[in-house]
Parts: sequence; structure tokens; C-alpha cells
Amino acid sequence: MLTQSQIDTFNTEGVLVVDNVLPAPVLEAVKAEYTALLDAMYARWHAEGRVPPPGDMDFYQKLLVSYEAGCEWFQPMDITLPGSEISADTPMHQGPAVFDMLRCPRLLDLVECLIGPEITSNPIQHVRLKPPARTLREGESTAHIQRTDWHQDRAVAHAEGDDTQIVTVWLAISDATLENGCLQVVPGKPQMYPHCPQRQTSIAPGLLDESKARPLPVKAGGAVLFHPLTPHASLDNVSDAFRWSFDIRYNVTGQPTGRAHFPDFVARSRANRDTELKDWRLWKQMWEDCRTRLAPKPHIPIHRWDGNAPVCA
Repeated sequence: MLTQSQIDTFNTEGVLVVDNVLPAPVLEAVKAEYTALLDAMYARWHAEGRVPPPGDMDFYQKLLVSYEAGCEWFQPMDITLPGSEISADTPMHQGPAVFDMLRCPRLLDLVECLIGPEITSNPIQHVRLKPPARTLREGESTAHIQRTDWHQDRAVAHAEGDDTQIVTVWLAISDATLENGCLQVVPGKPQMYPHCPQRQTSIAPGLLDESKARPLPVKAGGAVLFHPLTPHASLDNVSDAFRWSFDIRYNVTGQPTGRAHFPDFVARSRANRDTELKDWRLWKQMWEDCRTRLAPKPHIPIHRWDGNAPVCA
């Protein structure tokens, strides 16, 4: 649980760092699940002649070799459908270890302290596996594996969710340091800044006082909790290693998620335990059904901002 002092800090600054959120068994299960997922993909790529034999390469070495070979591992490892076009075979990952992480009691205790006991797992969520910046391909456009520009989470959801009580939880799977590109924030909860479609949907140039930025290193298993209006970005990964995190969100049950065409689920309910989703296979099926429903339909943009606005010129 959070102390009153921690809650006050969150309410004043819009951000809070909490250590030791994920118990070791939860953290290790996620790592094992992703190792098995990558091993299977790597075996296919090797059979196709795209990557060398795995030998004694570890998880991160396989990621880097695959990336340098042009193999696409981000979307198959992500826990949501993409914001771009969706096809009937768009890959994604919903597994039992990730589901248990989303429903981790210690994590939900912290969220409950901030938004109350009726908690929905919001569908705007991603895995982030950031390679060393020096290894990135020229013209790399996948925002979730490179430095993240300044933005507010409220702004990258549909306007219907603007009054929703929501909290973002940025979970460190590996240590997040200044060197490997930890999160940085400008503390406080200003009104929403105009955003522009840039490399990603980002706060319009010149509006944010970046001199107030505060880096937030956190150890593996820890979390950064922040308000949806808190401006944040990540630093460049100038280390020689990957940085691994998850970016997940929770909102008060019954309030709009800001991405209604994607599935959500009740993670905790003190009022009605029977509404909680407890089977990861049902979560997976929800996403697969969503993919089947959306694939033949016109693309639904996930962002609301128009690059022709004067502030974007």
C-alpha cells in the first residue's frame, strides 16, 4: 500500500517511483515467458536462413541479432494490437505470465490507493524492449523501441476518455538507468498540451519547459506511477544493453478507456468479485476476437491530433 505521504506526492507532482512492486516469481515468470516466445521465433528465422544458429546466445543477444537481421519481433511480443492497420494475422502476445503481472495484487494495491477499488485494466498498454541507440537502423520508426518523445498519456487516447480517472504504471523488467534510457518527467499536472503527429504523437514544439525535466531511474521490479497529464519521455539508450519495461494503465471501471475498440477487463472489484477476469485464456480470446472484428473494417486512428494545426507548423 502507499503511505499518505506518497499519495500526496503523486497528487502534487503527478508522479511517484515505487520500488519492489513485482515479486520475484512474477518478474521471473514474465522473463521465462518471453524467452520461450523469442526462442520459437528465432528457431523459425534460423530455419529460413535469416539468422545464425543460436548457439549459447541469451535472450538479449538473440533480440539484437534478430533486429540487425531485419526480423520483426516487436509486434509479436507486444501485448496489444497496433495503432496502425490491423490484419487477420497481426501478431501479438497475451500469455499467462503477463496476465498475472497485470493482476499482481501488490501492483493493484498501489493503483487502488490512487483511483479506488473498482479497477479496469486499460487496453492502452505496451511492452518496451529498447536496443542500444547505436544499433538502431537508419530511419527506424517504431516508437516503442527507440527514445520516446515528450507526450501526455491523456493526449494519446480518444477524447471520450478525457474525464476518466486513470493511472499509468511503468514497470521496469530490467534496471532502468540514466545510461540505458530511463523515463523522465516534468512534474506537475498541467492542462493538456496540444500534440502533433511527429515521430510519434508528441507535445507541440516549444510548449514544454524541458529544463524542469527529472529523470527517474528505477530498479527491476520497481515502477513509476504517473497521472495521465504528466508530461514524460525517455532518454536515449546510450548503453550497450537492452532496456526492458512495460507501459500499462488502469482506470476506474465503467469509465471510458479512451480506446473503446480494444478490449479491457476488470482486474479488481471490491464490490463484485465475480466481475473480475481470472483466466488468461479469456483475455487472449478477447484480443483475438477483437482482431477478427477489426481486420476487415476501415482503420480506426488511435490519435486525435491534426498535423495541419497552426501549433504544429
